[in-house]
Amino acid sequence: MLSGTPVVAGVAYAPVMWPGPRPELPGPGEPPADVEAECDRFAAATVIVADRLRVRASAGTGVASEVLSATAALAEDRGWVGAAQKLIRAGSPAPNAAVDATEQFAAVFTKLGGLMAERVTDLMDVRDRVLAELAGDPEPGLAQPTSEVILFADDLAPADTSGLDPSMVRGLATRFGGPTSHTAIIARQLGIPCVVAVADLTAVPAGTPVMLDGTAGTVTLGCDADDARAQVAESLRQSELVSRWTGPGRTADGVEVSILANVQDGASARTATDFPVAGIGLFRTELAFLDRAAEPTVAEQTTLYREVVDAFASDSGAHTAKVVIRTLDAGSDKPLLFADQGTEANPALGVRGLRIAFADPGLLDRQLDAIALAAQATGGSPWVMAPMVATAAEARGFAAKVRERGLTAGVMIEIPSAALLAPAILAEVDFVSIGTNDLTQYTMAADRMSSELAGLTDPWQPAVLTLIDRVASSGAQVGKSVGVCGEAAADPLLSCVLVGMGVTSLSSAPAAAAGVGAALADVTLAQCQAAARAALATADPAAARLAAAEALHA
Repeated sequence: MLSGTPVVAGVAYAPVMWPGPRPELPGPGEPPADVEAECDRFAAATVIVADRLRVRASAGTGVASEVLSATAALAEDRGWVGAAQKLIRAGSPAPNAAVDATEQFAAVFTKLGGLMAERVTDLMDVRDRVLAELAGDPEPGLAQPTSEVILFADDLAPADTSGLDPSMVRGLATRFGGPTSHTAIIARQLGIPCVVAVADLTAVPAGTPVMLDGTAGTVTLGCDADDARAQVAESLRQSELVSRWTGPGRTADGVEVSILANVQDGASARTATDFPVAGIGLFRTELAFLDRAAEPTVAEQTTLYREVVDAFASDSGAHTAKVVIRTLDAGSDKPLLFADQGTEANPALGVRGLRIAFADPGLLDRQLDAIALAAQATGGSPWVMAPMVATAAEARGFAAKVRERGLTAGVMIEIPSAALLAPAILAEVDFVSIGTNDLTQYTMAADRMSSELAGLTDPWQPAVLTLIDRVASSGAQVGKSVGVCGEAAADPLLSCVLVGMGVTSLSSAPAAAAGVGAALADVTLAQCQAAARAALATADPAAARLAAAEALHA
């Protein structure tokens, strides 16, 4: 039995499939006869790769679409393209320049750590796609299996993960990554049982039948086939029961909990309406900005925000569903092409989220103007929250701008200081939403992409649960809404614990809504509170999971 970090619940049993080799890197080449033509050839290849990734992004939904858009922007990154073209002008053929420029940037990203280190896998994928385009070869990527498999990999690029077919790829295990890595998040969106940070995967050859348990975080070799199939059947039976849940969100004794969706544009918001969600708990607005050479106009932003608000209009045209819009969360691993932030020694702790507005207040003002115009045009009442708020003063300043426009003001709790100052921050705003991905990373001082530290970036860490409990308790004391919009909200067991702490809304990938809603419908608030107390009394994530499960079903 191999152990890793559980990410997506469910049991699968099938032969192992490993991805095929990536394109071979070029050997020494002759200097180009026409360096400017070679520069143009390289630039054209990057544009083609970026366009293909954007097409995939527009066809996708949720985080998969957002990540693909960010990867497309990486393919045309001015620094990376410029470094390659400099190498070409120094005598390197375009393929060699692509490889050398990638190595330069990968070394920088790795040294910076944090979210930037996460981009190394994305950059390597972009490099391979550009190499294939320069060589006239087919686009690299995973071969589509013709029978059911469990996919093993060191790690997967977003373009590969987002294209997985859940009917064939029944489970996913990776050597690297953590519970909030891109691979994990997309696997959760697709509903594929997933375990990450499994150290000994390479010892398992392709074709080996294995049982993957995404709830326990295990991969079992040599198990009895009949027993494994029985466990898969039980897992599917539970999934079938979950699929019948249609809402609304409430506990068995009638305590209401809003089950909401994370979206990033009008298309994903419309797709979310096919799932049993009561509205939008996190509208990531970055997608409108990331691949733009110039800031979108107020009119362009207004159109985008109207699409999202309109997606949840009732048949009568009323806009009563909850829609929470997060203002621009760029910086760090999501740089803006039109806002040069310079070089930061540690971007994950640098100018990102609300901090961008400190240097350019107009960027935030124009976005809030667009949200207000969208609200007026639709008759909706969106809530607006700021990311990366660290102090009560920052919350106060943001809330004033939001309320000037007649909107409901809130902030994200992602920084430990904000959790510790929850009473003071709640005094300044109308609601808060806890982003557990960043809160976990910053609380544990652990890169969420580090497989060695995957145990630390688990949202079940008691230190993280303690901070969440502080925020939720503070919200309950003053009667203000406390939501969770990180990946923790997609975990049915953890969702029960969060509700027991006082969390009033849970927002995640729409595909996770039924599992969370069904879990809450099966327990009372008192059971959730008992599970929360039990988890908070433990000293490690595994013990917290076990204690919560035992208390919930005592």
